[in-house]
Amino acid sequence: MCRWFAYISPEEPCLLSDVLINPANSISKQCSEHYLPKLLPHGDETDLHDAQDKLLLMRNSLLNMDGLGVAWYTDAAANYTKGISGPRPALYKSQSPPINDFNFRSLCGNTETKCVFAHIRATSGSVVTQVNSHPFVFGRITFMHNGVVANFLDVRREMSDMMSFDAYCNIFGTTDSEHVAALFITNLTNGGTKDTWEKEHSLEEMLKAMTETVIQILKLQHQKLGAKAAPNSLNLCATDGKKIVAIRFRNHETEQPPSLYWSEFAGRTLNRKYPGHPDAPIHNENATRGPDEHGKHTIVASEPTTHDINEWNLIGRNCALLVDEFGTETEVPITYDPALNAVDPSAP
Repeated sequence: MCRWFAYISPEEPCLLSDVLINPANSISKQCSEHYLPKLLPHGDETDLHDAQDKLLLMRNSLLNMDGLGVAWYTDAAANYTKGISGPRPALYKSQSPPINDFNFRSLCGNTETKCVFAHIRATSGSVVTQVNSHPFVFGRITFMHNGVVANFLDVRREMSDMMSFDAYCNIFGTTDSEHVAALFITNLTNGGTKDTWEKEHSLEEMLKAMTETVIQILKLQHQKLGAKAAPNSLNLCATDGKKIVAIRFRNHETEQPPSLYWSEFAGRTLNRKYPGHPDAPIHNENATRGPDEHGKHTIVASEPTTHDINEWNLIGRNCALLVDEFGTETEVPITYDPALNAVDPSAP
């Protein structure tokens, strides 16, 4: 199953290598190593009920070797292009795992940003190629997914028919995830053209569009396949560089979605620019803040990147995490019709 990582802060940039490469369980290491506290047992955690979910174990045990992508927000375009204001995403994709990608390591060691999305891919059947690597960019919006749209080929044409023309034309690959992204941008802009992708939307509008996208997919599957529709794993995340909406979702009565965590503290020990990090330079003229005086930031990730369990919260099943432009986090349930849940074939 894929893994993704998101960092956002209204005021404090991070060096990409500090959050994507150096941490004890960085996304670069999650190609083959996994750490899922509060979800699967680690050490003495042997009494977790969810540890008995063999499907959950399977969804979190695959190797993630099928592509790498990073999108980070920068003000460069706004500084040089008329009509653009605020941060816009720069995008890097590769077919190589991050540990073997020299260009990725060099980029991370020399790039800072207040918002970054990173993704390592485990294909669910589509071709291993750069255009199929996440994240996906639509104007100022960046989108990524961990999971699978069940029975995708059965509903792909109908999904495409629901997209705006420009959103459909912006699909360059073959993945279910990029089609979900195109449907999301269509809902966010009310079917608008490419020019509308530059408009800034409220957090409430972003959540509404993401929830609507999920429900549309479930309804298509229900209409076409009925009881034969399999459950979806839809851990989705979208940002405009200032705000984030992330959901952890699976339409099944008992099964857990893939793992998804968030933290407002882990960045304090990952950012080498300030004293809170053990390797922060003592005489760094920029190190004017103490360990507890870092700027507000939020990390959302498939797995904790540090091994301090107290720094991380597991997002609830079928819930959304909202992070506004001031860095305030809110977790809310996703409302949908339970009749759209997949039927358990083992049920009597």
